Amino acid sequence: MENLLDNYNAVLKNIRKIKNNSPTFPEHFKLIAVSKTFGEDVISKLLEEGHRIFGENKIQEAENKWTNLKKNFSNVDLHFIGPLQSNKAKKALEIFNCIHSIDREKLVNKINDIFEYNEELKSKNHKFFVQVNTGDEEQKSGIKFKDTVEFVKWSKYEQKLNVVGLMCIPPIAQDSTYHFIKLKKLSDDLKLPFTSMGMTNDYEKAINCGATHIRVGSAIFGKRQ
Repeated sequence: MENLLDNYNAVLKNIRKIKNNSPTFPEHFKLIAVSKTFGEDVISKLLEEGHRIFGENKIQEAENKWTNLKKNFSNVDLHFIGPLQSNKAKKALEIFNCIHSIDREKLVNKINDIFEYNEELKSKNHKFFVQVNTGDEEQKSGIKFKDTVEFVKWSKYEQKLNVVGLMCIPPIAQDSTYHFIKLKKLSDDLKLPFTSMGMTNDYEKAINCGATHIRVGSAIFGKRQ
């Protein structure tokens, strides 16, 4: 567990260094510790350190782990960062505070249908990010870049979904900086306050490009189990 805490503190140190050298460091910055595949015993060590913001990409795995963890630790801020099937939307809304993968009308309609008949879930004031396929990759989730403006306006203003930002996962073979700049400009144009971008290998680039939320897994937890 020493390595876990050493890794975590090293990431925090890097973030502080960037913050100290950046006049535009975002006020509401979040480090999402991506705990997918790791068990309650490992995650508990980070919770005991005071970290409360975590990311998961599978509904069932998250439910199994976090049902118990939330009983023992308060103020957990849980983010869903994987592709979300419409038939699992209700369970996702029950478990997570924030969903980073809104990318189609069917999903928006499903979420609104759930809210219409479930005041308890609606009152949780979930936050939603629209996932943008900045590289227009056929095999990747996310709304096409050219369709993003129309989709965000429809989701946020017509359907009244609480869209707060944009999320992207750049193509592996391309320079992520280009995609981060592209996403940040689009987010600014849409007057959205948040951008979810940057993972273990490129979170420093993402912060320098204006990320407000970074999703860091192996740099903190080590090799996936």
